[in-house]
Amino acid sequence: MASPSKIIAYSPHQDTLPSSPENRFERLPIWVAASAEEAGRRAAREIAALIRTHEAQGRKTVLGLATGSTPVGIYRELIRLHQEENLSFRNVVTFNLDEYYALASSAPESYHMFMQEQLFTHIDILPENIHLPDGMLPREKVSEACRDYEQRIRDAGGLDIQILGIGRTGHIGFNEPGSTLRSRTRVITLDHLTRRDNASYFPDPQDVPIQALTMGIATILEARRVLLLAFGEHKAEIVRRAFEGEPHADVPASFLQQHDNALVMLDPAAAGHLTRIRRPWLTGPLADLGLEWDETMMRRAVTWLAEAARKPVLKLTDLDYNEHGLQELLGHFGTAYDINLKIFRAIQATITGWPAGRPHQVGGPRRILIFSPHPDDDVISMGGTLIRLAEQGHEVHIAYQVSGSNAVSDRTVQKFFRFGKHLADLRHGQKQAELSSEEVRPLKAFIRRLEATQAADVCRVPEERLHFLNLPFYDVGHNQRTPISEKDIAPIQALLEEVQPHQIYAAGDLADPHGTHRLCLQALEAALHRVNSAAWAQECIVWLYRGAWKEWELPEVDMAVPISPGEVLHKRRAIFQHETQKDQAMFLGEDGREFWQRAEERTRASAQAFNAFGMVDYEAIETFARMKFSGIPGAGS
Repeated sequence: MASPSKIIAYSPHQDTLPSSPENRFERLPIWVAASAEEAGRRAAREIAALIRTHEAQGRKTVLGLATGSTPVGIYRELIRLHQEENLSFRNVVTFNLDEYYALASSAPESYHMFMQEQLFTHIDILPENIHLPDGMLPREKVSEACRDYEQRIRDAGGLDIQILGIGRTGHIGFNEPGSTLRSRTRVITLDHLTRRDNASYFPDPQDVPIQALTMGIATILEARRVLLLAFGEHKAEIVRRAFEGEPHADVPASFLQQHDNALVMLDPAAAGHLTRIRRPWLTGPLADLGLEWDETMMRRAVTWLAEAARKPVLKLTDLDYNEHGLQELLGHFGTAYDINLKIFRAIQATITGWPAGRPHQVGGPRRILIFSPHPDDDVISMGGTLIRLAEQGHEVHIAYQVSGSNAVSDRTVQKFFRFGKHLADLRHGQKQAELSSEEVRPLKAFIRRLEATQAADVCRVPEERLHFLNLPFYDVGHNQRTPISEKDIAPIQALLEEVQPHQIYAAGDLADPHGTHRLCLQALEAALHRVNSAAWAQECIVWLYRGAWKEWELPEVDMAVPISPGEVLHKRRAIFQHETQKDQAMFLGEDGREFWQRAEERTRASAQAFNAFGMVDYEAIETFARMKFSGIPGAGS
């Protein structure tokens, strides 16, 4: 699968110790895989090899297991190895990291159910060898049960391999910030950010438990081998803090630095903030890393230098370059003035008020196809550009990839339903009834569709150019995350062939903590691969936008569209049509502001970044990166 080059810039590395020159900022071994799928397969193969070795020796293998989306790839590969390569789990004993407290094991959102669905029912593990904390114990019995859980791990011989993810608070298991190095299995109160991130698994955010049972840091560190996996841009900064910073209780995962047999396995997005990837010139000569000072690397270094020196780019001096470790760049290209001017012109060239060109100069209106993962991502992330494209006379189509029903609470649907029933009762005198859970979900999707249609109308995009794809991967339920399938790819391919766009806009916002944007982009990439031989595809340009979670940084920007004060207000009106996402939207993440507020702040911040670099002071700027896509020359050649 191809990926945006703005995010994936370097080839994978094998395990290397922190003493290696390129890894000198890292405090334990880190391996960057080509993809999350590759990392999951490698972890599963290591587990399988140990199981087979122990089986040949007549020994049991004791595994510490994790839940959430991160280890699902491991479990899928273990299931495949069991079904296709005769890997047996009859001599395997498992202990799960955690479980919600005061949540029944039979609840769909419980980790008991998660493990049954994602692994246990598909392999030959003995039920008596499965151990998970009991989240329904009376509180007076919890402490004793936690001590018993620790004893059962010891009686089993200790954990051979512990699988971990890392939360955005830096937690491992549910060891939230403040957890000590000596902590053991216990009840812990969940951080508000952890509860927000887990809200996507529950019908309503208020249903997320406040507390959980978790193994402690000391318990985890006693495992003979630890594999921590992290995927996605939303994990990149906490990964850097955990494994490049000093060990500290504020970032519990950082205590893994004290383990002598731990490996961190990342996809390129999660590795994006590591110094060797984000600021490789600080680790030593680029040639030693197999890199070179091309224009992309120069843009990254010079924009970083301007920010670090707090100067517009044209005011940077040779001394600034020397004092910030960029002597090598001067040595390659001469004076600071020459470098400054080159990068100034490159950044300046990204700014345009005509994102699809002037119709009379490009042979008429362009066909524009905007992919919006959720029904509001289009107006939140690129609403100003969308309005501009429509007003400039281009044929704008919008494809909403998923229904967005997960982001509407059950309470909201019941409110609408009661209102409608009340009107009907007034007319017919019938008794009101509540909606069943089976009836709620399609109504949520219908509400989101109406809101998207109204928002598009504000942007002057007619309803006949709106395409609601309802990709099925999204609607499998709260407690599952399925990979992209043919049923997700085929509708996108059909739409591409129908519209034959000159430009495509898609969400490259892989910082979305719930993964929907990432899966939507994967489905689009797969569809683009299938049509890449078509004449229209050879000329098509694919732009990636961001917005709700994070903006493109200055060196990543290939097109910047200035937004006037009036267009900012016009965009806000479009966002306001998504009424169910105002005030108490379900998935705001760590940023508690409404989406329109954070969208305006981020586009203003982009304008300020351009201005600080030495450009004109605009009200706001929406930014885009050109997708480098092998097989479609027009989209990245």
